[in-house]
Amino acid sequence: MTISTLTFQTNALAQMEALETELTQTQDELSTGSQLPNAAANPTATSQVNELNMTLSASQQYVSNGTAATSSLTLEQSALTSATNALQSARDLAVEANDSSLNSTDLTDIAQQLEQLQQTLLGAANSTDASGNYLFSGTASGTQPFVQSGSGVSYQGDSQVNQVQISSDQSISAGDAGSSVFMNIPAGNGTFTTAAGAANTGTGSIDTGSVTDPADWVPDTYTITFTSPTQYEVTDSEGNVVVQPTTYTSGDDISFNGIEVAVSGTPDTGDTFTVAPAGQASVFSTIGNLISTLNSSSTLSSGQVTTQVGTAIQQIDNALDNLDDVQASVGGRLNSVSTAGDAAQTQQTQLQQNISTLSSTDYAAATTQLSTEELALQAAQESYASIEKLSLFNYVD
Repeated sequence: MTISTLTFQTNALAQMEALETELTQTQDELSTGSQLPNAAANPTATSQVNELNMTLSASQQYVSNGTAATSSLTLEQSALTSATNALQSARDLAVEANDSSLNSTDLTDIAQQLEQLQQTLLGAANSTDASGNYLFSGTASGTQPFVQSGSGVSYQGDSQVNQVQISSDQSISAGDAGSSVFMNIPAGNGTFTTAAGAANTGTGSIDTGSVTDPADWVPDTYTITFTSPTQYEVTDSEGNVVVQPTTYTSGDDISFNGIEVAVSGTPDTGDTFTVAPAGQASVFSTIGNLISTLNSSSTLSSGQVTTQVGTAIQQIDNALDNLDDVQASVGGRLNSVSTAGDAAQTQQTQLQQNISTLSSTDYAAATTQLSTEELALQAAQESYASIEKLSLFNYVD
């Protein structure tokens, strides 16, 4: 087969151009430190590196999210500790006040201490982060969550909380709404509440009671009426008799419809006590009601004071239990962030190694390859130059 001079030149030039391209690419690898100076160098590897970089970027964002959540949750934990300490002190004062030997002046002094603790509670509930965002306002972080008006405290925040993604398949709440932390606390024993009648004049008081059989409990407002200091009956909200007239002994349980309560002391004829379905109460109303009771002790019967103080102690215990639950939840979320962060760091290290393997230059191999390509290009150039000089006249004598 005859090969024309034009074909020879075209093939030779194409070969040298390919060798020059390879040489240039190797030089670029050595100068940039990357095997992938551009997408054309290795499209498959470039695509893999792009995917790995996207995964790495997402992982780094998850860690950043976790760091921000940790800061917020740590501040919340501190605020909850402050609130818990204040409530525990309030409980101690309530127990101290539940002493029949104290006079109205003593009880007023305790009320003043409780007012200070109420402000401490309010301060903890209105805690902010370094940017001035309120910790317990839910998603409305720019709104002060708790506002005091007179003796009452209202919640102005949101019931929703921000969710933070800490891994590809896990998100956590970055905080807690103040409504669930300080406001919506189960009242009484969680099933029902008890109270002494406002017109009572005797020394009788009622405890917070307990549920003996939840299946028998019929939610309603029941009235325990003392027809004499030694006899009572129980009626429902429609006046139906639930417990027939029964002899009363101080401290004995009064049982009906799956519950039991105990009345102690000496009620006067006509004194009443109520048992009603439990609702919800805030920590602020609990302390506020206790303060009101102690300040009004001179106008209340001893039985009313004892009943209301006992109710306050139960309510404070409920609030402390709720704070304990929230703190446990915060601790669990902090642990989740820490675990997710450790996993992300391990993942990032592996991703960076994979990216390096695909994209970083192996200098020893690249240097050897450069020498080989230079020699190949030089040989091709010399061969082309030598053959181009050939002519039939070189073989004619």
